[in-house]
Parts: sequence; structure tokens; C-alpha cells
Amino acid sequence: NLHYESAQTSTALHTDGYYDLSTHLPWIGERTRALDGAHVEYFRGIRNPIGIKLGPKTTVDDVERLLDVLNPGEESGRIVLITRMGAARAADALPPLLAGIKRRVLWVCDPMHGNTHSTATGIKTRSFDKILEELEATYDAHERMGTVFGGVHFELTGDDVTECVGGASGVTEGDLGKNYESLCDPRLNQAQALELAFRIAKRMRASG
Repeated sequence: NLHYESAQTSTALHTDGYYDLSTHLPWIGERTRALDGAHVEYFRGIRNPIGIKLGPKTTVDDVERLLDVLNPGEESGRIVLITRMGAARAADALPPLLAGIKRRVLWVCDPMHGNTHSTATGIKTRSFDKILEELEATYDAHERMGTVFGGVHFELTGDDVTECVGGASGVTEGDLGKNYESLCDPRLNQAQALELAFRIAKRMRASG
């Protein structure tokens, strides 16, 4: 929300430049990262580390042009590239980006947004299995390309909601109406989030 973020933008003590003080890591969405758009222009003027969401149709040239605008000085720690390809596309779409981008960036995976779908009754949800599938494909791609998989970006809650289906919690599409509280995107509940954390830890140990 540019009006809100602009109102929270100010200089900070003992630093140079302007910061978005509403968050430590603001990010630009897949649909709002147009080079001539307001979001990129706003992010160009702040000193926060910033995330950039990248979908399955993103090209190396798209990313390079964004980096030229948002990090022309090649400042280390400035850019987090957050891939959100979807389970069906990650294995094919991610490797060309990993091979082509040689700049100083941190690679992170958001396996939530690319795996959102609506049920037959119109309820927006996400599949635990698809989230895990995209994470595994992302791990595989980084290992093949010799790049560093630096983090994950989930939407989750510690509450026992029924917004995402699958996982050991056993939530099905028929359960979604029991405790669906999100006003926007479906979140992993506590059991699903913990299960994913253990799955990630197991993969990290295996990757050594």
C-alpha cells in the first residue's frame, strides 16, 4: 500500500538515506514490479533490504533490468530474489534464472503464492503437497546449479485454522469451512508449519 508505506518512510538515526520504517524487509510483488511502475520507483528511493517476487515467466533480462534500477551500486545484502514458480513450473523455470543471474543476491523460495487454487465452491486454498513439491524442486535446482538456497517465505499462523489442505493435520476441502479466518490468503496452520519445518530440516541435513 504505497500511501501507507510512504507515510511510514523517514530518515533513521545514525544512518543516511530514507527507510520504510513499517517493516525490515519490504518486497515487490510479481504483479507490481513494472520498471516504470510506482512500486519500483518507491523502492528505488529507500535503503531497506528489499525482496522481489519472481514468477515462472520471469526472464534473466527482466531481473537484470530490475537490479540495474534497484541496486546499481551492487550493494551486498540489498536484494532478495523470492521465487514463486508453482510446483508444476519450478523445475523448468528456476534453473535458467539461477544460471543467468550472477549478481549479489539472496535466493529465497515462496512456495505459497504459486500454488493457490479455488475449490469447486469458490474457497481459496493451497495444497500442502504442492507447497512441499515446489520446495523440493527448488532444492534440487540449487543443488544442480551450485547456487545457495538462502531461505523460505511462508504465510502461516500458530492458530488451528483450516485454510490449507493436506499434511499430517488431515485438513481436506470439506474441512475448510470449519475455521477459515484469513481475510486474504490461506495460511498454514501450526501443525502444517511444523511439519514443513521438519521436512526442510531433514532435507538440509541430507544436503550436508
